[in-house]
Amino acid sequence: MQGMSELHRYKPYNARTIRETPYWHRLTPALREAMDVVARVMPFRTNEYVLGTLIDWDSIPDDPILRMTFPHPDMLLPQEYASLKQLIEQDDAAAIKRRIEAIWLRMNPHPAGQLTHNGASLGGKVLPGIQHKYRETVLFFPGAGQTCHAYCTFCFRWAQFIGEEELKFNARESQELVSYLRVHTEVTDVLITGGDPMIMNTRSLAGYIEPLLELPHLRSIRIGTKSVAYWPQRFVSDKDAPELLALFRRIVAAGKHLSVMGHYNHPVELRQDIARQAVERIRSTGAVLRMQAPVIRHINENPADWAELWTEGVRLGAVPYYMFVERDTGPRHYFAMPLARAFEIFQAAYRSVSGLARTVRGPSMSTFYGKVLINGIETVAGEKVFVLQFLQARNPQWVLRTFHAQFDPHASWFDDLRPAFGEQRFFFQDEPLTAPELIPVLLETA
Repeated sequence: MQGMSELHRYKPYNARTIRETPYWHRLTPALREAMDVVARVMPFRTNEYVLGTLIDWDSIPDDPILRMTFPHPDMLLPQEYASLKQLIEQDDAAAIKRRIEAIWLRMNPHPAGQLTHNGASLGGKVLPGIQHKYRETVLFFPGAGQTCHAYCTFCFRWAQFIGEEELKFNARESQELVSYLRVHTEVTDVLITGGDPMIMNTRSLAGYIEPLLELPHLRSIRIGTKSVAYWPQRFVSDKDAPELLALFRRIVAAGKHLSVMGHYNHPVELRQDIARQAVERIRSTGAVLRMQAPVIRHINENPADWAELWTEGVRLGAVPYYMFVERDTGPRHYFAMPLARAFEIFQAAYRSVSGLARTVRGPSMSTFYGKVLINGIETVAGEKVFVLQFLQARNPQWVLRTFHAQFDPHASWFDDLRPAFGEQRFFFQDEPLTAPELIPVLLETA
């Protein structure tokens, strides 16, 4: 194993170079084979901190961080795994490529209308690195931030990492974003996402953010990141960590609310001293750290883990924000769980924490129509139903609208649900995706 001093220097490992580390020989034969087969379909990337600190090698193959970061044979359907393995053994490069591309398409690389309905344009020109799904919020994908310190095997943005340019959201510079926002003054929030913007050096990140500080209608800047868990050194010991924290202070001093949207999937990610130091450093700038993650089979099914994560986050000054439902993309058959089970986990964890941790919302599904909260499982008028509510929606008039779906113990995603009480369609399926008074404003982003 490498010494602690080497943990301060970031070095990524891919499916080839991981074989050169001492950890390779600790993997089971099945996991080594999966690295050759599954990692050709789903991207693999990790680093020494994940390997040497977060993974408990005495608990493999069931260690949750290993499940989060390493390929497993069951992440492909059995027939996919068998056929791809056979083609690899035959060394048929063209057939391997065709098979992989077919699997990618089956995995729904862009769920919830990301390509078809979330795009933005200005003056008739498509802006490839910008998404505008909700009236007040724009997502921005800086080109230099389209990778991560380590990849999550369940990531719903896996298509960003497989090297297929037509599947990427990717902006090369921020001027188009600024021009778009000058026209769309209804936008108050920008979420800088990826990949992970924290993979960039501070100078590059500042180049994207600082032009936004001159926009008076822009109130909040959010940065989505997994670095708080996979590489907290980014805020503590990286060479330009002081410059990064200074950038955060400039954002706050400019009168903008800065939210670091930290992805924490398991309490082990917050038990490390350096991870707690990262939280302290972020908060010292005036930024707010919010905690969010999907509930994932094999990884965080224990309500006690969620309760620990939220409670410890609150103690450190972070804000529990969302528990998501795993999206309908990637190796979802491996990670997804029934919605009823997701609600059961959330409810048990929520009941066991104090009011300060009950800022968290969930389980929430980021659907084509908007963010749908599973707000309960009840019997209404003699029928067992899911009680659902829009937390956010393409049509703002739907926000906080409650509706009901038939209870289905096997349903694991919104599209599996059917309306309750004999209705043929949910109310929003017969209403405009965009509120009539907003159509002129959002016409270019529909």
